[in-house]
Amino acid sequence: MNEVAKDFLARSFAPGSTIALLLRTENPSKTVQRVVTLEQALAPRYLGWLAYQNHSGANVYAAANPLRSGSRKRTKECIASIQHLYLDIDEDGDARLAALRASDGVPVPSAILSTSPGKYQALWRVEGFDFAMQEDMLKRLASAFGGDPACTDCNRVLRIPGFFNRKYSPAHCVAVEYSSNSTYTPADFRLPVMSEFAAVPQRGNARHSSGHKDSHSEQDWAWACAQLAGGADAKKLTRILAERRADKPTPLYYAQRTIDVASARQWLLEGMPFEDVLTMLKFRRENDLPASLCCARSREIATTAQRMIRHTKSA
Repeated sequence: MNEVAKDFLARSFAPGSTIALLLRTENPSKTVQRVVTLEQALAPRYLGWLAYQNHSGANVYAAANPLRSGSRKRTKECIASIQHLYLDIDEDGDARLAALRASDGVPVPSAILSTSPGKYQALWRVEGFDFAMQEDMLKRLASAFGGDPACTDCNRVLRIPGFFNRKYSPAHCVAVEYSSNSTYTPADFRLPVMSEFAAVPQRGNARHSSGHKDSHSEQDWAWACAQLAGGADAKKLTRILAERRADKPTPLYYAQRTIDVASARQWLLEGMPFEDVLTMLKFRRENDLPASLCCARSREIATTAQRMIRHTKSA
């Protein structure tokens, strides 16, 4: 247990980092926080103390990002820098994790934690993100892959693998899988900005009125919905949109995703069963992608369209 936790912390933080550890018991409800250096946390005696607390019923967490030297609290103002992006997957975990692994919009996660049966936390080691960029990207990740939309704070805590999740009986040992040693930059994440789907038409090409000029992405979305509603060919639309948006880092990816999400949304609004939407999406891209990747991508696209419809109806 101690070696797994020690390896995770050593991979996650640079030598000399100040980190926050959190111990939380459910019954009775109690939270204890410790701000220590990485070296203190890795000491055998300290890891032994954490293991003892975990054995006694405490859940063990670490803040995802390091603190400023001399900090005593884990507030947003105390975060030194953004070193990780993360995604909590609490529902339909295996399917959503498969979609994440298959997506061409995000790089391979640095680590995937199995926090309990069917629930996961994905973690990417990053550089070049400021606080606003991190929060925006966490919202995009949650929107694209069905993660917890509330988990967008820079001072978010994560479970430490090697310790037990004491919320369950029997307790679940938190496991970790390391998928990449890379450090990623903002350019490695190619998910649509949140505003791209903000002006989804209710039906046909009707649009909500807004008090601001539409962004290019919003205009692309409205155009795609209108063209598809009029019976235009999806492959032709994809080609046109990719040529029109040569300013994008990956124009073809942007065009394919926009057209596919718009198509899935239209099919669902027309009453097509979800599984049939998956079949249509897979058929469209089966010559471009391996079978397993095509299947996972199709599910992620269809799920995104489904959430958009629900969001529009509840707005």
